[in-house]
Amino acid sequence: MIFAIPLAWLQLIRERIRLLVAIAGIAFAVVLMLMQFGFRDALFKAAVRFHESLNTDIVLISPQSTALIAMKSFPRRRLFQAAGFEGVESISPLYLSFGLWRNPIDKSTRQLMVIGVDPMAMALQVSDTPGWQNALKLSDHVLFDAQSRAEFGPIPELYRSGKPVITEVSGRRIQVAGLFTMGANFGADGNLLTSDLNFLRMFPERNPGLIDVGLVRIKPGVDAKVLARRMGATLGDDVLVMTREDFAEFERRYWENSTSIGFIFSLGALMGFIVGSVIVYQILYTDVTDHLAEYATLKAMGYRDVFFYGVVMQESLILSCLGYLPGFVVSFGLYTVIANATSLPVWMTVERATLVFTLTVLMCTLSGAIAMRRVQAADPADIF
Repeated sequence: MIFAIPLAWLQLIRERIRLLVAIAGIAFAVVLMLMQFGFRDALFKAAVRFHESLNTDIVLISPQSTALIAMKSFPRRRLFQAAGFEGVESISPLYLSFGLWRNPIDKSTRQLMVIGVDPMAMALQVSDTPGWQNALKLSDHVLFDAQSRAEFGPIPELYRSGKPVITEVSGRRIQVAGLFTMGANFGADGNLLTSDLNFLRMFPERNPGLIDVGLVRIKPGVDAKVLARRMGATLGDDVLVMTREDFAEFERRYWENSTSIGFIFSLGALMGFIVGSVIVYQILYTDVTDHLAEYATLKAMGYRDVFFYGVVMQESLILSCLGYLPGFVVSFGLYTVIANATSLPVWMTVERATLVFTLTVLMCTLSGAIAMRRVQAADPADIF
């Protein structure tokens, strides 16, 4: 009887309404877990977009800096000192600040991050506009992040249509000379790239001798970690030296450990797991109770508990698969909607889908194991 319909499946479809309720409950738990994990991963991915776009090997920042949204300046001369180390190919300063962008359509204002770089230093690998370095050499010309939130106005559409896009940033008149791609994150809804000279024109209160990030390119064959350690030991205490990868990890650790956001998303996923476990337990417990007389009869006939474990575990696995599939489809659609609405990197990954499927199976099997205690306690003499 290899192709016989499993007893577990027959028991599940006997009460179709109950089965649909169970599938809906598990799907809800799957959606909850996938969304929470998706938000958390999007937070970390978005937080290091800027770091990953830097065209550098070693980064210098102030020791007082905690994250990209809270950078502190340090003396530019430290960067010049770093240029004197053997193995350094080039250096480049980078300025960061937040300015108020005026929407050229409805005239509303919204804060965005302004990045000031040396146009000829190729500090960032983000531009979609050919020859953007020359464009930024012009006074008050900027590149607009095409993946910024829609509240800044239809800037990419206006620019691609050939119309001049002229507006204000922190009260200074500027013109969009091109587009680049970076994307919003939890700290900045949009980004603006311009030259260091234009940056200082937008923020005249800034001291040109104080920079926010120092970028150091090294020669081929030089170990970035070793050179970064040598720089850190030689330069003063007013500068922190690290590789680009460590700079990205520095940012990720801030959002994971120094804010409550990462904890909240992890707690939300845990709540989804608990809610799903309770729903599956209730369904399986009710199913076991309804068939208690049959189980007791089989026990009287000599069937051992391992047989009943097998049946309930099969029911658990079937429920986990049936509940996971609609939850996955709904979450996939929600990821697309959220990514389009927020410009955050929210998308499905194989690792996350596998993790949540494993948790779903674990959730259902644990609930099934708890529900089995009802069968273990059943005594045929008490039932009949």
